[in-house]
Amino acid sequence: MGIQAPAEVKFAIIYEAIRQDQNLLNISQMCRIAGVSRSGFYAWMDAAPTRKTREDNDQADFELVLEAYRFRGYAKGARGIHMRLLHQGIIMNVKKIRRLMDKYHLVCPIRKANPYRRMAKALATSNVAPNVVRREFRQKPRKVLLTDITYLFFSDEKCYLSTVLDAFTHEILAWQLSQNLKVDFVLETVDRLVRGYGSTLDNETIVHSDQGCHYTSYAFIRKLRDSEFIQSMSRRGNCWDNAPQESFFGHMKDDICEKISSCASFDDVKSQVDDWIDYYNKDRYQWELLKLSPAEYCRYLQTGIYPLPVYDSKSKSNTGALPQTPGV
Repeated sequence: MGIQAPAEVKFAIIYEAIRQDQNLLNISQMCRIAGVSRSGFYAWMDAAPTRKTREDNDQADFELVLEAYRFRGYAKGARGIHMRLLHQGIIMNVKKIRRLMDKYHLVCPIRKANPYRRMAKALATSNVAPNVVRREFRQKPRKVLLTDITYLFFSDEKCYLSTVLDAFTHEILAWQLSQNLKVDFVLETVDRLVRGYGSTLDNETIVHSDQGCHYTSYAFIRKLRDSEFIQSMSRRGNCWDNAPQESFFGHMKDDICEKISSCASFDDVKSQVDDWIDYYNKDRYQWELLKLSPAEYCRYLQTGIYPLPVYDSKSKSNTGALPQTPGV
């Protein structure tokens, strides 16, 4: 009865055995004991240079994978690595990247679904705007802007992050960090939005939120009216009505929650958040954005110039064709 192991493992054991001075068995005997053919062993021996070349190539490719994985200090999955390499002019398919990650035990944390709301909301008021968006997020750039608040823990303290996200390009257009939940920091987020992007916004721009007390406050409603924005709100308790914003917070916490928890001060947290949002906008590539970052995707929509080489998957040659832009 042969040894229960893959043939390549058996061949490797036989090879190591015949190199030992104290070995008393010949190749035929060891092959018979291992349950493999002698011709198979010799074929395996003849293929040693090919295996060495393959192993060297895998090692070199994994170095590229590892560099992309560590880019800007944030871990990535196989598709994120693929897109990062593509931005470096390196073509490596996702299947190969996954194989190398498995082979060398490179693991990316997977975000767990959370069916619950992140924050307890204040009592309902009568200032609830209609759900104008109705989950039709991808209308056109700068048309649907999503906003929300999340919390971040550091050094046994808590701070709060308010953001505005363009539902079409996925860019974070404005953000504000605060040490308390006073409505002012939400108003400042809108002010930053207007200062940074006011020329690209108009009276058809929709600002969509949940029904939290900040967004039903008179101050926030007045701020939107003064800016001539349309206010929209999710149905109560329905996180899917603001899904892209929820998803953004989830990915952000996946990447920086551990770093934030080790921050010693509020200023350290702010520095970390600022760096990650800069990374997210400029260098965190998204599959649904044609493998571009939000900022790159926005420029592509404006100029029509796709910044990456487009390769035919079979011939692996540059086709010169532009990918189809979804939802435009």
